[in-house]
Amino acid sequence: MPLLTQKGEWSGGIHTNFSQNTSVQGAYAFADHLGVMGSASFLHTDKKKRAEDHDFAELGLGYFTRIRDKRVLEFYGGYGLGHTKRVERTPAEGITRTLEGNLTKYFAQANYTSKDKKTYHVLGRDWPVTYGTALRLSYVNLSNFRLDNQARASEDNIFLEPITYTRINLVGPVDFQLISGSNFGLKHRKYLKAANSVFQFGLIVNVGGQSGLK
Repeated sequence: MPLLTQKGEWSGGIHTNFSQNTSVQGAYAFADHLGVMGSASFLHTDKKKRAEDHDFAELGLGYFTRIRDKRVLEFYGGYGLGHTKRVERTPAEGITRTLEGNLTKYFAQANYTSKDKKTYHVLGRDWPVTYGTALRLSYVNLSNFRLDNQARASEDNIFLEPITYTRINLVGPVDFQLISGSNFGLKHRKYLKAANSVFQFGLIVNVGGQSGLK
């Protein structure tokens, strides 16, 4: 959710969660009302019951505008691709199942935020806070899918992802951002399913925005 406001503005961020899923995002307004955004996410864990390796990147093009000066509305569409692998195991049996495949995604997304800041006085200082919402619709395809090194049929799904986000200004153009929401799979699939929830936290920087709207 870059919340671009004018040509030449740049937004960048880094987020993670308690599952160690880390993502890096960036966006740039290359023209009035037109911007490009990209992201890359990484998950590499090795736990007792399972090991997961997930690498994914996406690129999108979009339109942004202001409504009544203090509100920002954005629309983006784009494409993503990556690779995923999960190894499941038990202490008694060792590896019980291995799943691996390639992912492709087409997505459309709408972001809406009021950039009026509400200020809270805590710990002896003021903390400006903004809130917003976003809705993403994604078509995802799992191809070259292998189960225990045996080829299986590809799967696809459509995901609906409504989220809310809160930004707390820390210093200058740097904000702390908290994202929470849900993810719904609109097709019944055995392997390509939605996560139960969306949760991430991290830092985001907006530089070059219109005065009073950073």
